[in-house]
Amino acid sequence: MPVRFTRLFALAALATVAAMMATAARAEKKYDPGASDTEIKVGNIMPYSGPASSYGVIGKAEAAYFNKINAEGGINGRKINFISYDDAYSPPKAIEQARKLVESDEVLLIFQPLGTPSNSAIEKYMNAKKVPQLFVASGGTKFGDPKHFPWSMGWQPNYQSEGHIYAKYIREHYPNSKIAVFWQNDDAGKDQFKGLKDGLGDKAGMIIADKSYEVSDPSIDSQIVALHDSGADIFFSWAAPKGSAQAIRKVGELGWKPTFFLANTATSVAAVLKPAGLENSKGIISTAYLKDPTDPTWKDDPGTKGWLDFMDKYYPDGDKTNANNVYGYVLAQNMVQVLKQCGDELTRENVMKQAANIKNFSTDMMLPGIKVNTSPDDFFPIEQMQLMKFDGEAWRLFGDVIDGEVH
Repeated sequence: MPVRFTRLFALAALATVAAMMATAARAEKKYDPGASDTEIKVGNIMPYSGPASSYGVIGKAEAAYFNKINAEGGINGRKINFISYDDAYSPPKAIEQARKLVESDEVLLIFQPLGTPSNSAIEKYMNAKKVPQLFVASGGTKFGDPKHFPWSMGWQPNYQSEGHIYAKYIREHYPNSKIAVFWQNDDAGKDQFKGLKDGLGDKAGMIIADKSYEVSDPSIDSQIVALHDSGADIFFSWAAPKGSAQAIRKVGELGWKPTFFLANTATSVAAVLKPAGLENSKGIISTAYLKDPTDPTWKDDPGTKGWLDFMDKYYPDGDKTNANNVYGYVLAQNMVQVLKQCGDELTRENVMKQAANIKNFSTDMMLPGIKVNTSPDDFFPIEQMQLMKFDGEAWRLFGDVIDGEVH
C-alpha cells in the first residue's frame, strides 16, 4: 500500500476511534449521591406541624405529583423517591432535617424546603456541602443571590417584587392615602416591607404606621387596634396564614373598612379566608401568578380540569379550594422539567446548571403570560404577578400582568 494511502487510512482510523470515544463519552451516565439508573432521591422539608402547619399540604401535593410521574414510568426511566420531613417551622429542626437528608439519606438535592426562617438556617450548610437547595418555598430575596449562594434558588415571585407591584397600583390609584402595615418579624416581613417602601419611592411617607408580630404569638389584636387608631385608610397584612386570618377577623370586628392588601402567600380561601370569615374578607386585594381553583373564570379551563383530575386520582383527600395544592402541583412540574433537562447527567452541579437555564417555562395552572425564566446570574424564576380582589366567594383577577422586577 502506498505511503500516502497508509497515512490516510491511519488518519481515518484515528478519526473513527475519536468519534467512537466522543459518542461513548456522550452516552456515559454521570451520577452523584441520590441518583442511579433506577432512582432519583429528592429531599424536602415542610412544616407539617407547628404555627405554619397549614402549608403542609404543599408537601402532600408534591408527593402526589411525583407518584403520578412514577406511575407513568418516571423520568427517563428513573423513579422519584421523595423523602419529606417535618421541621415544625423551627430553624434548629430544619438544620437537623437537612443534615439527615444530605448525610444519611444521601439525596441528590433538597427541593422546596418551606419558610424563610428555615431556609435561612440551612442556606450556608447547603452551599458548603454543594447540594442544591432548589425552588425554595419562600419569596425571600436572599434566595436569589447566585454570587454568594450558588446552590440556593427561590421560585415564586420574591417579596420585594410583590411590594413593588402593590406600590405601582397605590401610586396610580391611591396617591393621597395613608398606609398602615402589619408585618411578620423575620426576613420575609422585612423583605416585603422594603419592597413596598422602595416601590413607593418619593411617596414612602404615605406609610404612617407599622406593627410587627412573631409567628408564635397567640394573639395579634393589640397590633391591629393600634394600626386602626393610626387613621390609615390602607392596610397591609404581610403575615403567615394564621396571623393573616387573625388580622382579617380583627379588622372586621373593629368595623374598620380600609383598602386591604393581603400577602400572596396567605390567599388560600380554605386556610385563611374561611377561618377569618368570608364576609370579613370581601374586597381584599392581593396578587396571583397561578390559577385559583375557586375562581369561576377557570371553570371550563382545560388546565384546571387536568388539575382536578389529578387531585381526584392521586390526592383524593386534598382540599380543592386550597390554592396551596395548586402551588405544590406546579412546583413539582417545574422540578420534573429540570430533572428531564439533566438527562443522564444527574449530578448536583448539573441540577443547578439546568435550574439556571429555564427558558419561558409555563404549566397549565400558571396564569396566562406568566413565564419561568432563569440564567446563571438570575435566580428569580418568576417576577410577574396580576392583581386580584376577593368578592366574598372567590378571587377575581383584574388589570394586566405587572412586572415587579427587583434590580
